[in-house]
Amino acid sequence: MQSSHLLLEEPIRMASILEPSKASFFPAMTKIVGTLGPRSRSVEVLSGCLKAGMSVARFDFSWHDPEYHQETLENLKAAVKLTKKLCAVMLDTVGPELQVVNKSEKAISLEADATVFLTPDEGQEASSNLLPINFDGLSKAVKKGDTIFIGQYLFTGSETTSVWLEVSEVQGNDVVCVIKNTATLTGALFTLHASQIRIELPTLSDKDKEVISSWGVKNKIDFLSLSYTRHAEDVRHAREFLSKQGDLYQTQIFAKIENIEGLNHFDEILQEADGIILSRGNLGIDLPPEKVFLFQKAALYKCNVAGKPAVVTRVVDSMTDNLRPTRAEATDVANAVLDGSDAILLGAETLRGLYPVETISTVGKICAEAEKVFNQDLYFKKTVKYVGEPMTHLESIASSAVRAAIKVKASVIICFTSSGRAARLIAKYRPTMPVLSVVIPRLKTNQLKWSFSGAFEARQSLIVRGLFPMLADPRHPAESTSATNESVLKVALDHGKASGVVKPHDRVVVCQKVGDASVVKIIELED
Repeated sequence: MQSSHLLLEEPIRMASILEPSKASFFPAMTKIVGTLGPRSRSVEVLSGCLKAGMSVARFDFSWHDPEYHQETLENLKAAVKLTKKLCAVMLDTVGPELQVVNKSEKAISLEADATVFLTPDEGQEASSNLLPINFDGLSKAVKKGDTIFIGQYLFTGSETTSVWLEVSEVQGNDVVCVIKNTATLTGALFTLHASQIRIELPTLSDKDKEVISSWGVKNKIDFLSLSYTRHAEDVRHAREFLSKQGDLYQTQIFAKIENIEGLNHFDEILQEADGIILSRGNLGIDLPPEKVFLFQKAALYKCNVAGKPAVVTRVVDSMTDNLRPTRAEATDVANAVLDGSDAILLGAETLRGLYPVETISTVGKICAEAEKVFNQDLYFKKTVKYVGEPMTHLESIASSAVRAAIKVKASVIICFTSSGRAARLIAKYRPTMPVLSVVIPRLKTNQLKWSFSGAFEARQSLIVRGLFPMLADPRHPAESTSATNESVLKVALDHGKASGVVKPHDRVVVCQKVGDASVVKIIELED
């Protein structure tokens, strides 16, 4: 793997670009989050998604009921058993999302320069001149000249399926707007976004809390995607709520940055959250187009040096209806990888797209190609410099393991961990080879029954770039104590061999605890 690593800064033989990529057990080091919906909920399609490289399934509760999502999840569990590929579950909250309600589901045609009324009276029929919305405070939040954007489900960015409005006046609870472009809206719900306007609604709504405490608790969700995170307090409030919901105290919170307010408080949000989702659809509306790339690069850099996973959204919108991405989209995916993204999140492309499996496969292939030219040496030096000295004990071990693996051209790094922290620290330094995170289960009790921890920690590494989890058998010790006793290391190496990552005569770097000491060792495999 190390030998095929190129650098864009160095001369590349153009003919080598055309050489077909070799198939790998791990489609890419960068992870793919797929949003599940009508086009991606059968066992057959979900099995295809998992084989193509999806490692996290996102359930978006801004549409459909918990029963529908439960059916999808049961099918996902069946697909996991069939394919023997782990998949984590992410619950995406609705949050303070404003929506236009179209009960009749008839297509609504809006003409440029015409006038349309936005009313909080949801009993009214949606039409070309009247759009009912689910929020009665919009008239108090906006003023003349403000921009409002309306689109189906996720903003497509297409000027024919989404519409820009300019507020011309406020009449009581109604907002009168001038339509800026001709468009046709189809479906039951359209998302409404008031550009750079604060909406006085809680980040974690009562509906969200109800879904988390029932569906979330029942299914032991691995990640909570906190929509419209605007302040660090939003994350603290969500964590306090999760701490009272049974096993969900272990659930990781990913703050979804969707507007200018979240952007302004990015540093303190990053400090509180377990990871960040850059919602480029909404941000692309709040920010001028020329600033979007700058935000992405700055935000990803901050996440990388903090060692927290960063997820980028809205990359291949055109694949919702097409089998191939545009040139700009293909380049965009690669740039997200080169910028340091841990995962790519697919929304409409897998939820209602015509080609969910092909989309995941295409994005995975682009990520794998970009990873080959990722400047790891420069990244490593920048990360070490940022961490500074003296390093913590664990940080020193993690960076040393990566440095050793690169110097000896190891095929894989194996890390024994119980909390997952050591493996995540290794991944923070972006080694060019996979990190096999062997999670050692811990026995715990609530004085009524015994249980093992570890499943959460294993699944939560499925969103971290380069990290591939394996849940160890608690009966096997981390280090073999006798010739007859099968060690976890042997099991991990056998797993590596079976998946094609480890071959005879390969070197492997192992990071583990021995007593109170942390040890990094290099193993050369025999035939």
